[in-house]
Amino acid sequence: MQQALGEFDVKLPNQPPAEGTEAAQLGRRAILKEFRGDLQGSSLGEMLAAGSTVPGSAGYVAMERVEGSLAGRSGSFVLMHFGVMDRGQSSLTIRVVPDSGTDGLAGLIGTMNIDIRDGHHFYRLDYELPPA
Repeated sequence: MQQALGEFDVKLPNQPPAEGTEAAQLGRRAILKEFRGDLQGSSLGEMLAAGSTVPGSAGYVAMERVEGSLAGRSGSFVLMHFGVMDRGQSSLTIRVVPDSGTDGLAGLIGTMNIDIRDGHHFYRLDYELPPA
């Protein structure tokens, strides 16, 4: 596996519920990111979240399409998020959707980790790309 490291800026504007789903009381947000470092580009996506009556418990799922360059190759790919807060204990899985890579990023596989320190967002993408 190769590793890409860097930082990103993110905006998560609130969105209205999808028509007909209002009763589910899910939070919905757009995802707008700008990546710097070994992965350079931007992403657009959507997040759905649900809270709980227990403090510190919640969950979210999200999909985002990243367009940019990685290892000197350009294209796009999709990231799938699965995040859980269980009474304050968090876990997050972010995976490249299989076969979602396009152009120079076709065949990309991998997982991403996010670290937030002092208000800054950092990523680590562990990945493999087929030979060019």
